[in-house]
Amino acid sequence: MSGADGAILDVRGVHRTHGTGPAAVHALRGVSLAVRPGELVAVMGPSGSGKSTLLALAGGLDSPTAGEVRVDGQPLAALDRRGLARLRRRRVGYIFQDLNLLGSLTAVENVALPLELDGTGVRRARALALAALAEVGLSELGDRFPDQLSGGQQQRVAIARALVGERRLVLADEPTGALDSQTGEAVLHLLRRRVDTGAGGLLVTHEARHAGWADRVVFLRDGVLVDSTAPLGSVEQLLSGSGR
Repeated sequence: MSGADGAILDVRGVHRTHGTGPAAVHALRGVSLAVRPGELVAVMGPSGSGKSTLLALAGGLDSPTAGEVRVDGQPLAALDRRGLARLRRRRVGYIFQDLNLLGSLTAVENVALPLELDGTGVRRARALALAALAEVGLSELGDRFPDQLSGGQQQRVAIARALVGERRLVLADEPTGALDSQTGEAVLHLLRRRVDTGAGGLLVTHEARHAGWADRVVFLRDGVLVDSTAPLGSVEQLLSGSGR
């Protein structure tokens, strides 16, 4: 099942407000966005513009104050906590800025964990995890713990975990932030390759060269989608005064 016009991610008139009264912070104001199979959409904007909030709503990690979010046609508001967790394990791959790897698990165990939590047998989950690690060039390091890996290697483990299985939507929050340029390009290539096989991708980035991997770039400012078609040459103008 899919959303409007076949969208994997369908965000409709979403608002997200933190707090109430004079102290309320309006993180998102009436944002609408659709991501279709085979499409990678980059989200750019100044610090504090609502980029990470949008990603959290898309992944069911947060709920909108108003509006609706659908993933593969499923309204997230209709799911309870268990249903949201199941959706994330099966359909949504999330590449976190801070990686969120479990230090007590090896690389292959970290990657296999969402599969095992969803009921996949240990042997099958390990085989799929090893294949995902091979895809990111870490086939020989599966039995190492995160603190035995470099920052770039840890990031690639996180990428493998986000892509393992049949993920229909991949959400990436500045996935190259802590990486050197060569490793960062390799990570974006992996993301692009998964999208080209039919997944939808949403990439939060502040670098125009990384947004260049996307099919479309949308710009957020003060929680509002201010432009969804501007060429990358407009980035500096849109981001002026961002403090970055």
